[in-house]
Amino acid sequence: MNTGHAIEAAFVQRPDLRRRVVETITKAPALERLFGDIARYVADLQHAINQEQGKDQEEHPSKKRKLKHRLLESASWEMGTFCTVTDVSFSIPQRKKLALQLGQSPKQGVRATIPSGDVEFGVNWGSVKDVFCLPVPEKAQAQYNFCIFSDATGDPASGQTLWTVPNTAPKDGTVTGAAVGQPGDTYRTLLISVINKALKPFGKHVVEPNGQEFASQIVQAHRKGETAFHVKAFRGSKDGFLFLLSSGIVWGFKKPLEFFAFDSIDSVSYTSVLQRTFNLNIAVRASDDANTQEFEFSMIDQADFAGIDNYVKRHELQDASMAEQRRAKKLNVNGVKGQEAAQEGDDQDEGELEKARREAEDLEDEEEEDDNFDPGSEGESEGSGSSSEEDEGGGGHGAEGDLVDEELGSEAEDVDD
Repeated sequence: MNTGHAIEAAFVQRPDLRRRVVETITKAPALERLFGDIARYVADLQHAINQEQGKDQEEHPSKKRKLKHRLLESASWEMGTFCTVTDVSFSIPQRKKLALQLGQSPKQGVRATIPSGDVEFGVNWGSVKDVFCLPVPEKAQAQYNFCIFSDATGDPASGQTLWTVPNTAPKDGTVTGAAVGQPGDTYRTLLISVINKALKPFGKHVVEPNGQEFASQIVQAHRKGETAFHVKAFRGSKDGFLFLLSSGIVWGFKKPLEFFAFDSIDSVSYTSVLQRTFNLNIAVRASDDANTQEFEFSMIDQADFAGIDNYVKRHELQDASMAEQRRAKKLNVNGVKGQEAAQEGDDQDEGELEKARREAEDLEDEEEEDDNFDPGSEGESEGSGSSSEEDEGGGGHGAEGDLVDEELGSEAEDVDD
């Protein structure tokens, strides 16, 4: 692992520390080897801790399961299951094929069971915060991921559920219960209908992508001609996909998932704006927390810059001063903002972003002339990503390795300036 990759992997949760390390290396290149060794040591420690936690869960699975499903052990399920779908591929919290059961009563919920009928995991409807149905990118056959975010204590991943269904009609015998579906129903449409009915008493529904919010400009190699609603990016060394939705931004599909609701976003900014790629930084703040946490998503293709920027401006996410007003909108307090002030802020931000892009392009043009640089040899930000069916640790590092080093160098140039 080279120094660029090591620093990315070690400080993936702390982009602020990563930038300080890069700045220090820029000012004192002799320290690069030392920081590289430290980063590799930190990454090794993190890997060892993750392995130990996985081993402990394998040795004591029942302890975790009982704690997780205490809310589901209720007599409410004795009235019957509204819908059962067999052989459903789950990825979170377990990577396993199980039966999906949906109850329609507000006291029921979603649960996954094994053939004996024992519950593996699940969540009550009352604990559900958000539900999304998102297309799985980079698949030859269309598939959809259902992502549930629910109340969780401690580890956020403990409140997440993800399963995958094909975009086909249910096979004979796979769906049982009162919700047998209508002619023409697919797994996706059937499940959305059932979940929406169950969540109606709670004022919630399944959220899907739509082109009015965001649509990618990148042609999809796997299913050409179809509109893509995702943005490929990297968080540290892990690749994944961003979905810009009507209620916020989802990052998936490796554990843990992330959902940035509008009322939790403090600000959105851009860094390392290069000729081919740029980074997206999302600063979030819990309603009861005065501190912000920053999430950096790197190596995003420039082809989607305009679409992302329009989305950010439309929802006024670029302005930290609007964060309190976004939170107030959720409570229906002070929900209207003056249009003139919004337009003035948009114009100012647009000028700064365009200036940053132009300066970055001019700088790269000068480098190409001086070094006789061949653009065809540079690694692309696109590439084969991993889906919900692949191992979480999978993914190659050949192409993105060059881009990480390029971004490292770009940030160093920014510091010198």
